[in-house]
Amino acid sequence: MTYSRIVGTGSYLPKRIVTNRELEGRIDTSDDWIVSRTGIEARHVAADDELTSDLALHAARAAMASAGVTADDIDLIVVATTTPDMVFPSTACLVQAKLGVTRGAAFDVQAVCTGFVYGLAIADKLVACGQHKCALVIGAEVFSRILDWNDRRTCVLFGDGAGAVVLKTSDAPGILSSHLHSDGSLSHILRVPGGIAGGQLRGSPYLEMDGQSVYRVAVKNLSECAQEALDRNNLKASALDWYVPHQANIRIINTLADKVGVPKEKVVVTVAQQGNTSAASVPLALDAAVKDGRIKPSDLVMLQGVGGGMTWGTVLLRW
Repeated sequence: MTYSRIVGTGSYLPKRIVTNRELEGRIDTSDDWIVSRTGIEARHVAADDELTSDLALHAARAAMASAGVTADDIDLIVVATTTPDMVFPSTACLVQAKLGVTRGAAFDVQAVCTGFVYGLAIADKLVACGQHKCALVIGAEVFSRILDWNDRRTCVLFGDGAGAVVLKTSDAPGILSSHLHSDGSLSHILRVPGGIAGGQLRGSPYLEMDGQSVYRVAVKNLSECAQEALDRNNLKASALDWYVPHQANIRIINTLADKVGVPKEKVVVTVAQQGNTSAASVPLALDAAVKDGRIKPSDLVMLQGVGGGMTWGTVLLRW
């Protein structure tokens, strides 16, 4: 039986850092207010000439170097993003060209902050069934471009970045199971309602969020989805070595850890210096924990994401 396994990780954060202190000079907010409610101290913002595909390219190259693979090895590219370079072609196709990959499939996944978890679950199935042998799964966002920087409720929360993994065929289980969900009736609580029609923007191009509703949905659905993954694999939460949740804000992360039953010292947290990077947040956090040696071979790791749609999902894997 063939499985898929992550064999390399990579990440990229834009050079520009916007601190809470800088935001104090723009909008009616304060560092204390932001940190006390979100745990966020700073976020990275892409340069004017940086595109989502550029961020994704940097992360992809880092993951490929970590995995010891080249463009000739890659036969599948999945990019999770809500902020593509253009309507089409897909950001994945643009990354494919920039990498010099000349075979296989490339496509985008749009599940907002759950995008990387969705993309990883899809790639796992395509690799495990033998259709592809070496996949790049990337989460990349320039969320700064869909924010109203005068809205203190939302603009303080998000940042830009990209994270990537390389997934290869394996004789031993790597990805143990994936669990994906959505509820379109909740689309109104987190959205960017704008679109393009007749060459003109129709509707608002900025993020809108009902923060309290998002909090309730995230905590309830992710805690249930975590238990679903554990039950599927006949495991208890105590078996988890590391929990890598979507980096929305520290309140959601801490509440989820308590509900899932994971001690704080086993939770990977990057939100303080990165903010919510949407589809990039899970692979960025994963790469950080791999690079600093926290995640080791044979560790049991749970990844979780929740985002607009509403969408949510869990991937349980053996490192």
